[in-house]
Amino acid sequence: MTNLIKTEWLKMKKYPAFWWMLGIVSLSYPGMNYAIYANGYKDQLSDKTMGPILQLLPNPFTFPDAWQTVAFISSLFVFLPSIVVIMFITNEYTYKTNRQNIIDGWSRNQFMLSKMIDVVIISIIITLLYIVTAFVIGTINSDPVNEHSWEGTKYISLFFLQQFSQLSLALLIALLVRKAFIALGVFLFYFFPLEPILVQIAKKKANGIGEYFPLEISDRLIPFPRWFIREESEWKAVVAQSDIHILYTVTLLIVTWGICFLVNKKRDL
Repeated sequence: MTNLIKTEWLKMKKYPAFWWMLGIVSLSYPGMNYAIYANGYKDQLSDKTMGPILQLLPNPFTFPDAWQTVAFISSLFVFLPSIVVIMFITNEYTYKTNRQNIIDGWSRNQFMLSKMIDVVIISIIITLLYIVTAFVIGTINSDPVNEHSWEGTKYISLFFLQQFSQLSLALLIALLVRKAFIALGVFLFYFFPLEPILVQIAKKKANGIGEYFPLEISDRLIPFPRWFIREESEWKAVVAQSDIHILYTVTLLIVTWGICFLVNKKRDL
């Protein structure tokens, strides 16, 4: 295991796209969270219609709600690290390094496990960026002494699980397609227009079955922030629904990686 981790980290260190994308994500998370706070929430606060309503609710950018709000906003940008994940797996086939790993003595399962390590490492890095962003934004907007600062930290683990799940789906697509730009196009097309449209159609036509679509399952781990839901009782109900999606997400992860290992085992080198 240690050898696999060292090998994959060496690949990451020498991969310029990884560092470029890490820089972009590092700027995107705090930048977009601040933009939505300054140009979205604060603008609505000054609105004559919405302002009085929002003033009755807790500021979603103060602790403990900041953990959920920042997690929700940051989760919208999973397509950025997915580019790195897709490039990592497709490069293995483009440059035949997967074959070289097998020749060097790795088993097929070890190769696939190394790709899982890649996704875990990237998910951890993204989660750390989210933690820093949420902590800074929450600290700026909260009172100096806030005994509730850490109450929302359950969203750290939920955010990691969500990112790991969705990046695993990106890796599965890349593994099946093996061509970088085609895999990226398929994932982004599914991520942006296709699944959201299907989910909305399913909500109206298929009794809410849309919540069981692959990305929607893990999206529901982090529900809409309090800012988007006016009724307190409705907001609590939405938050409570996220608990069952932990089980759904773990189940989806098992299925996703089961398919990955099976495809890699059956496929010719």
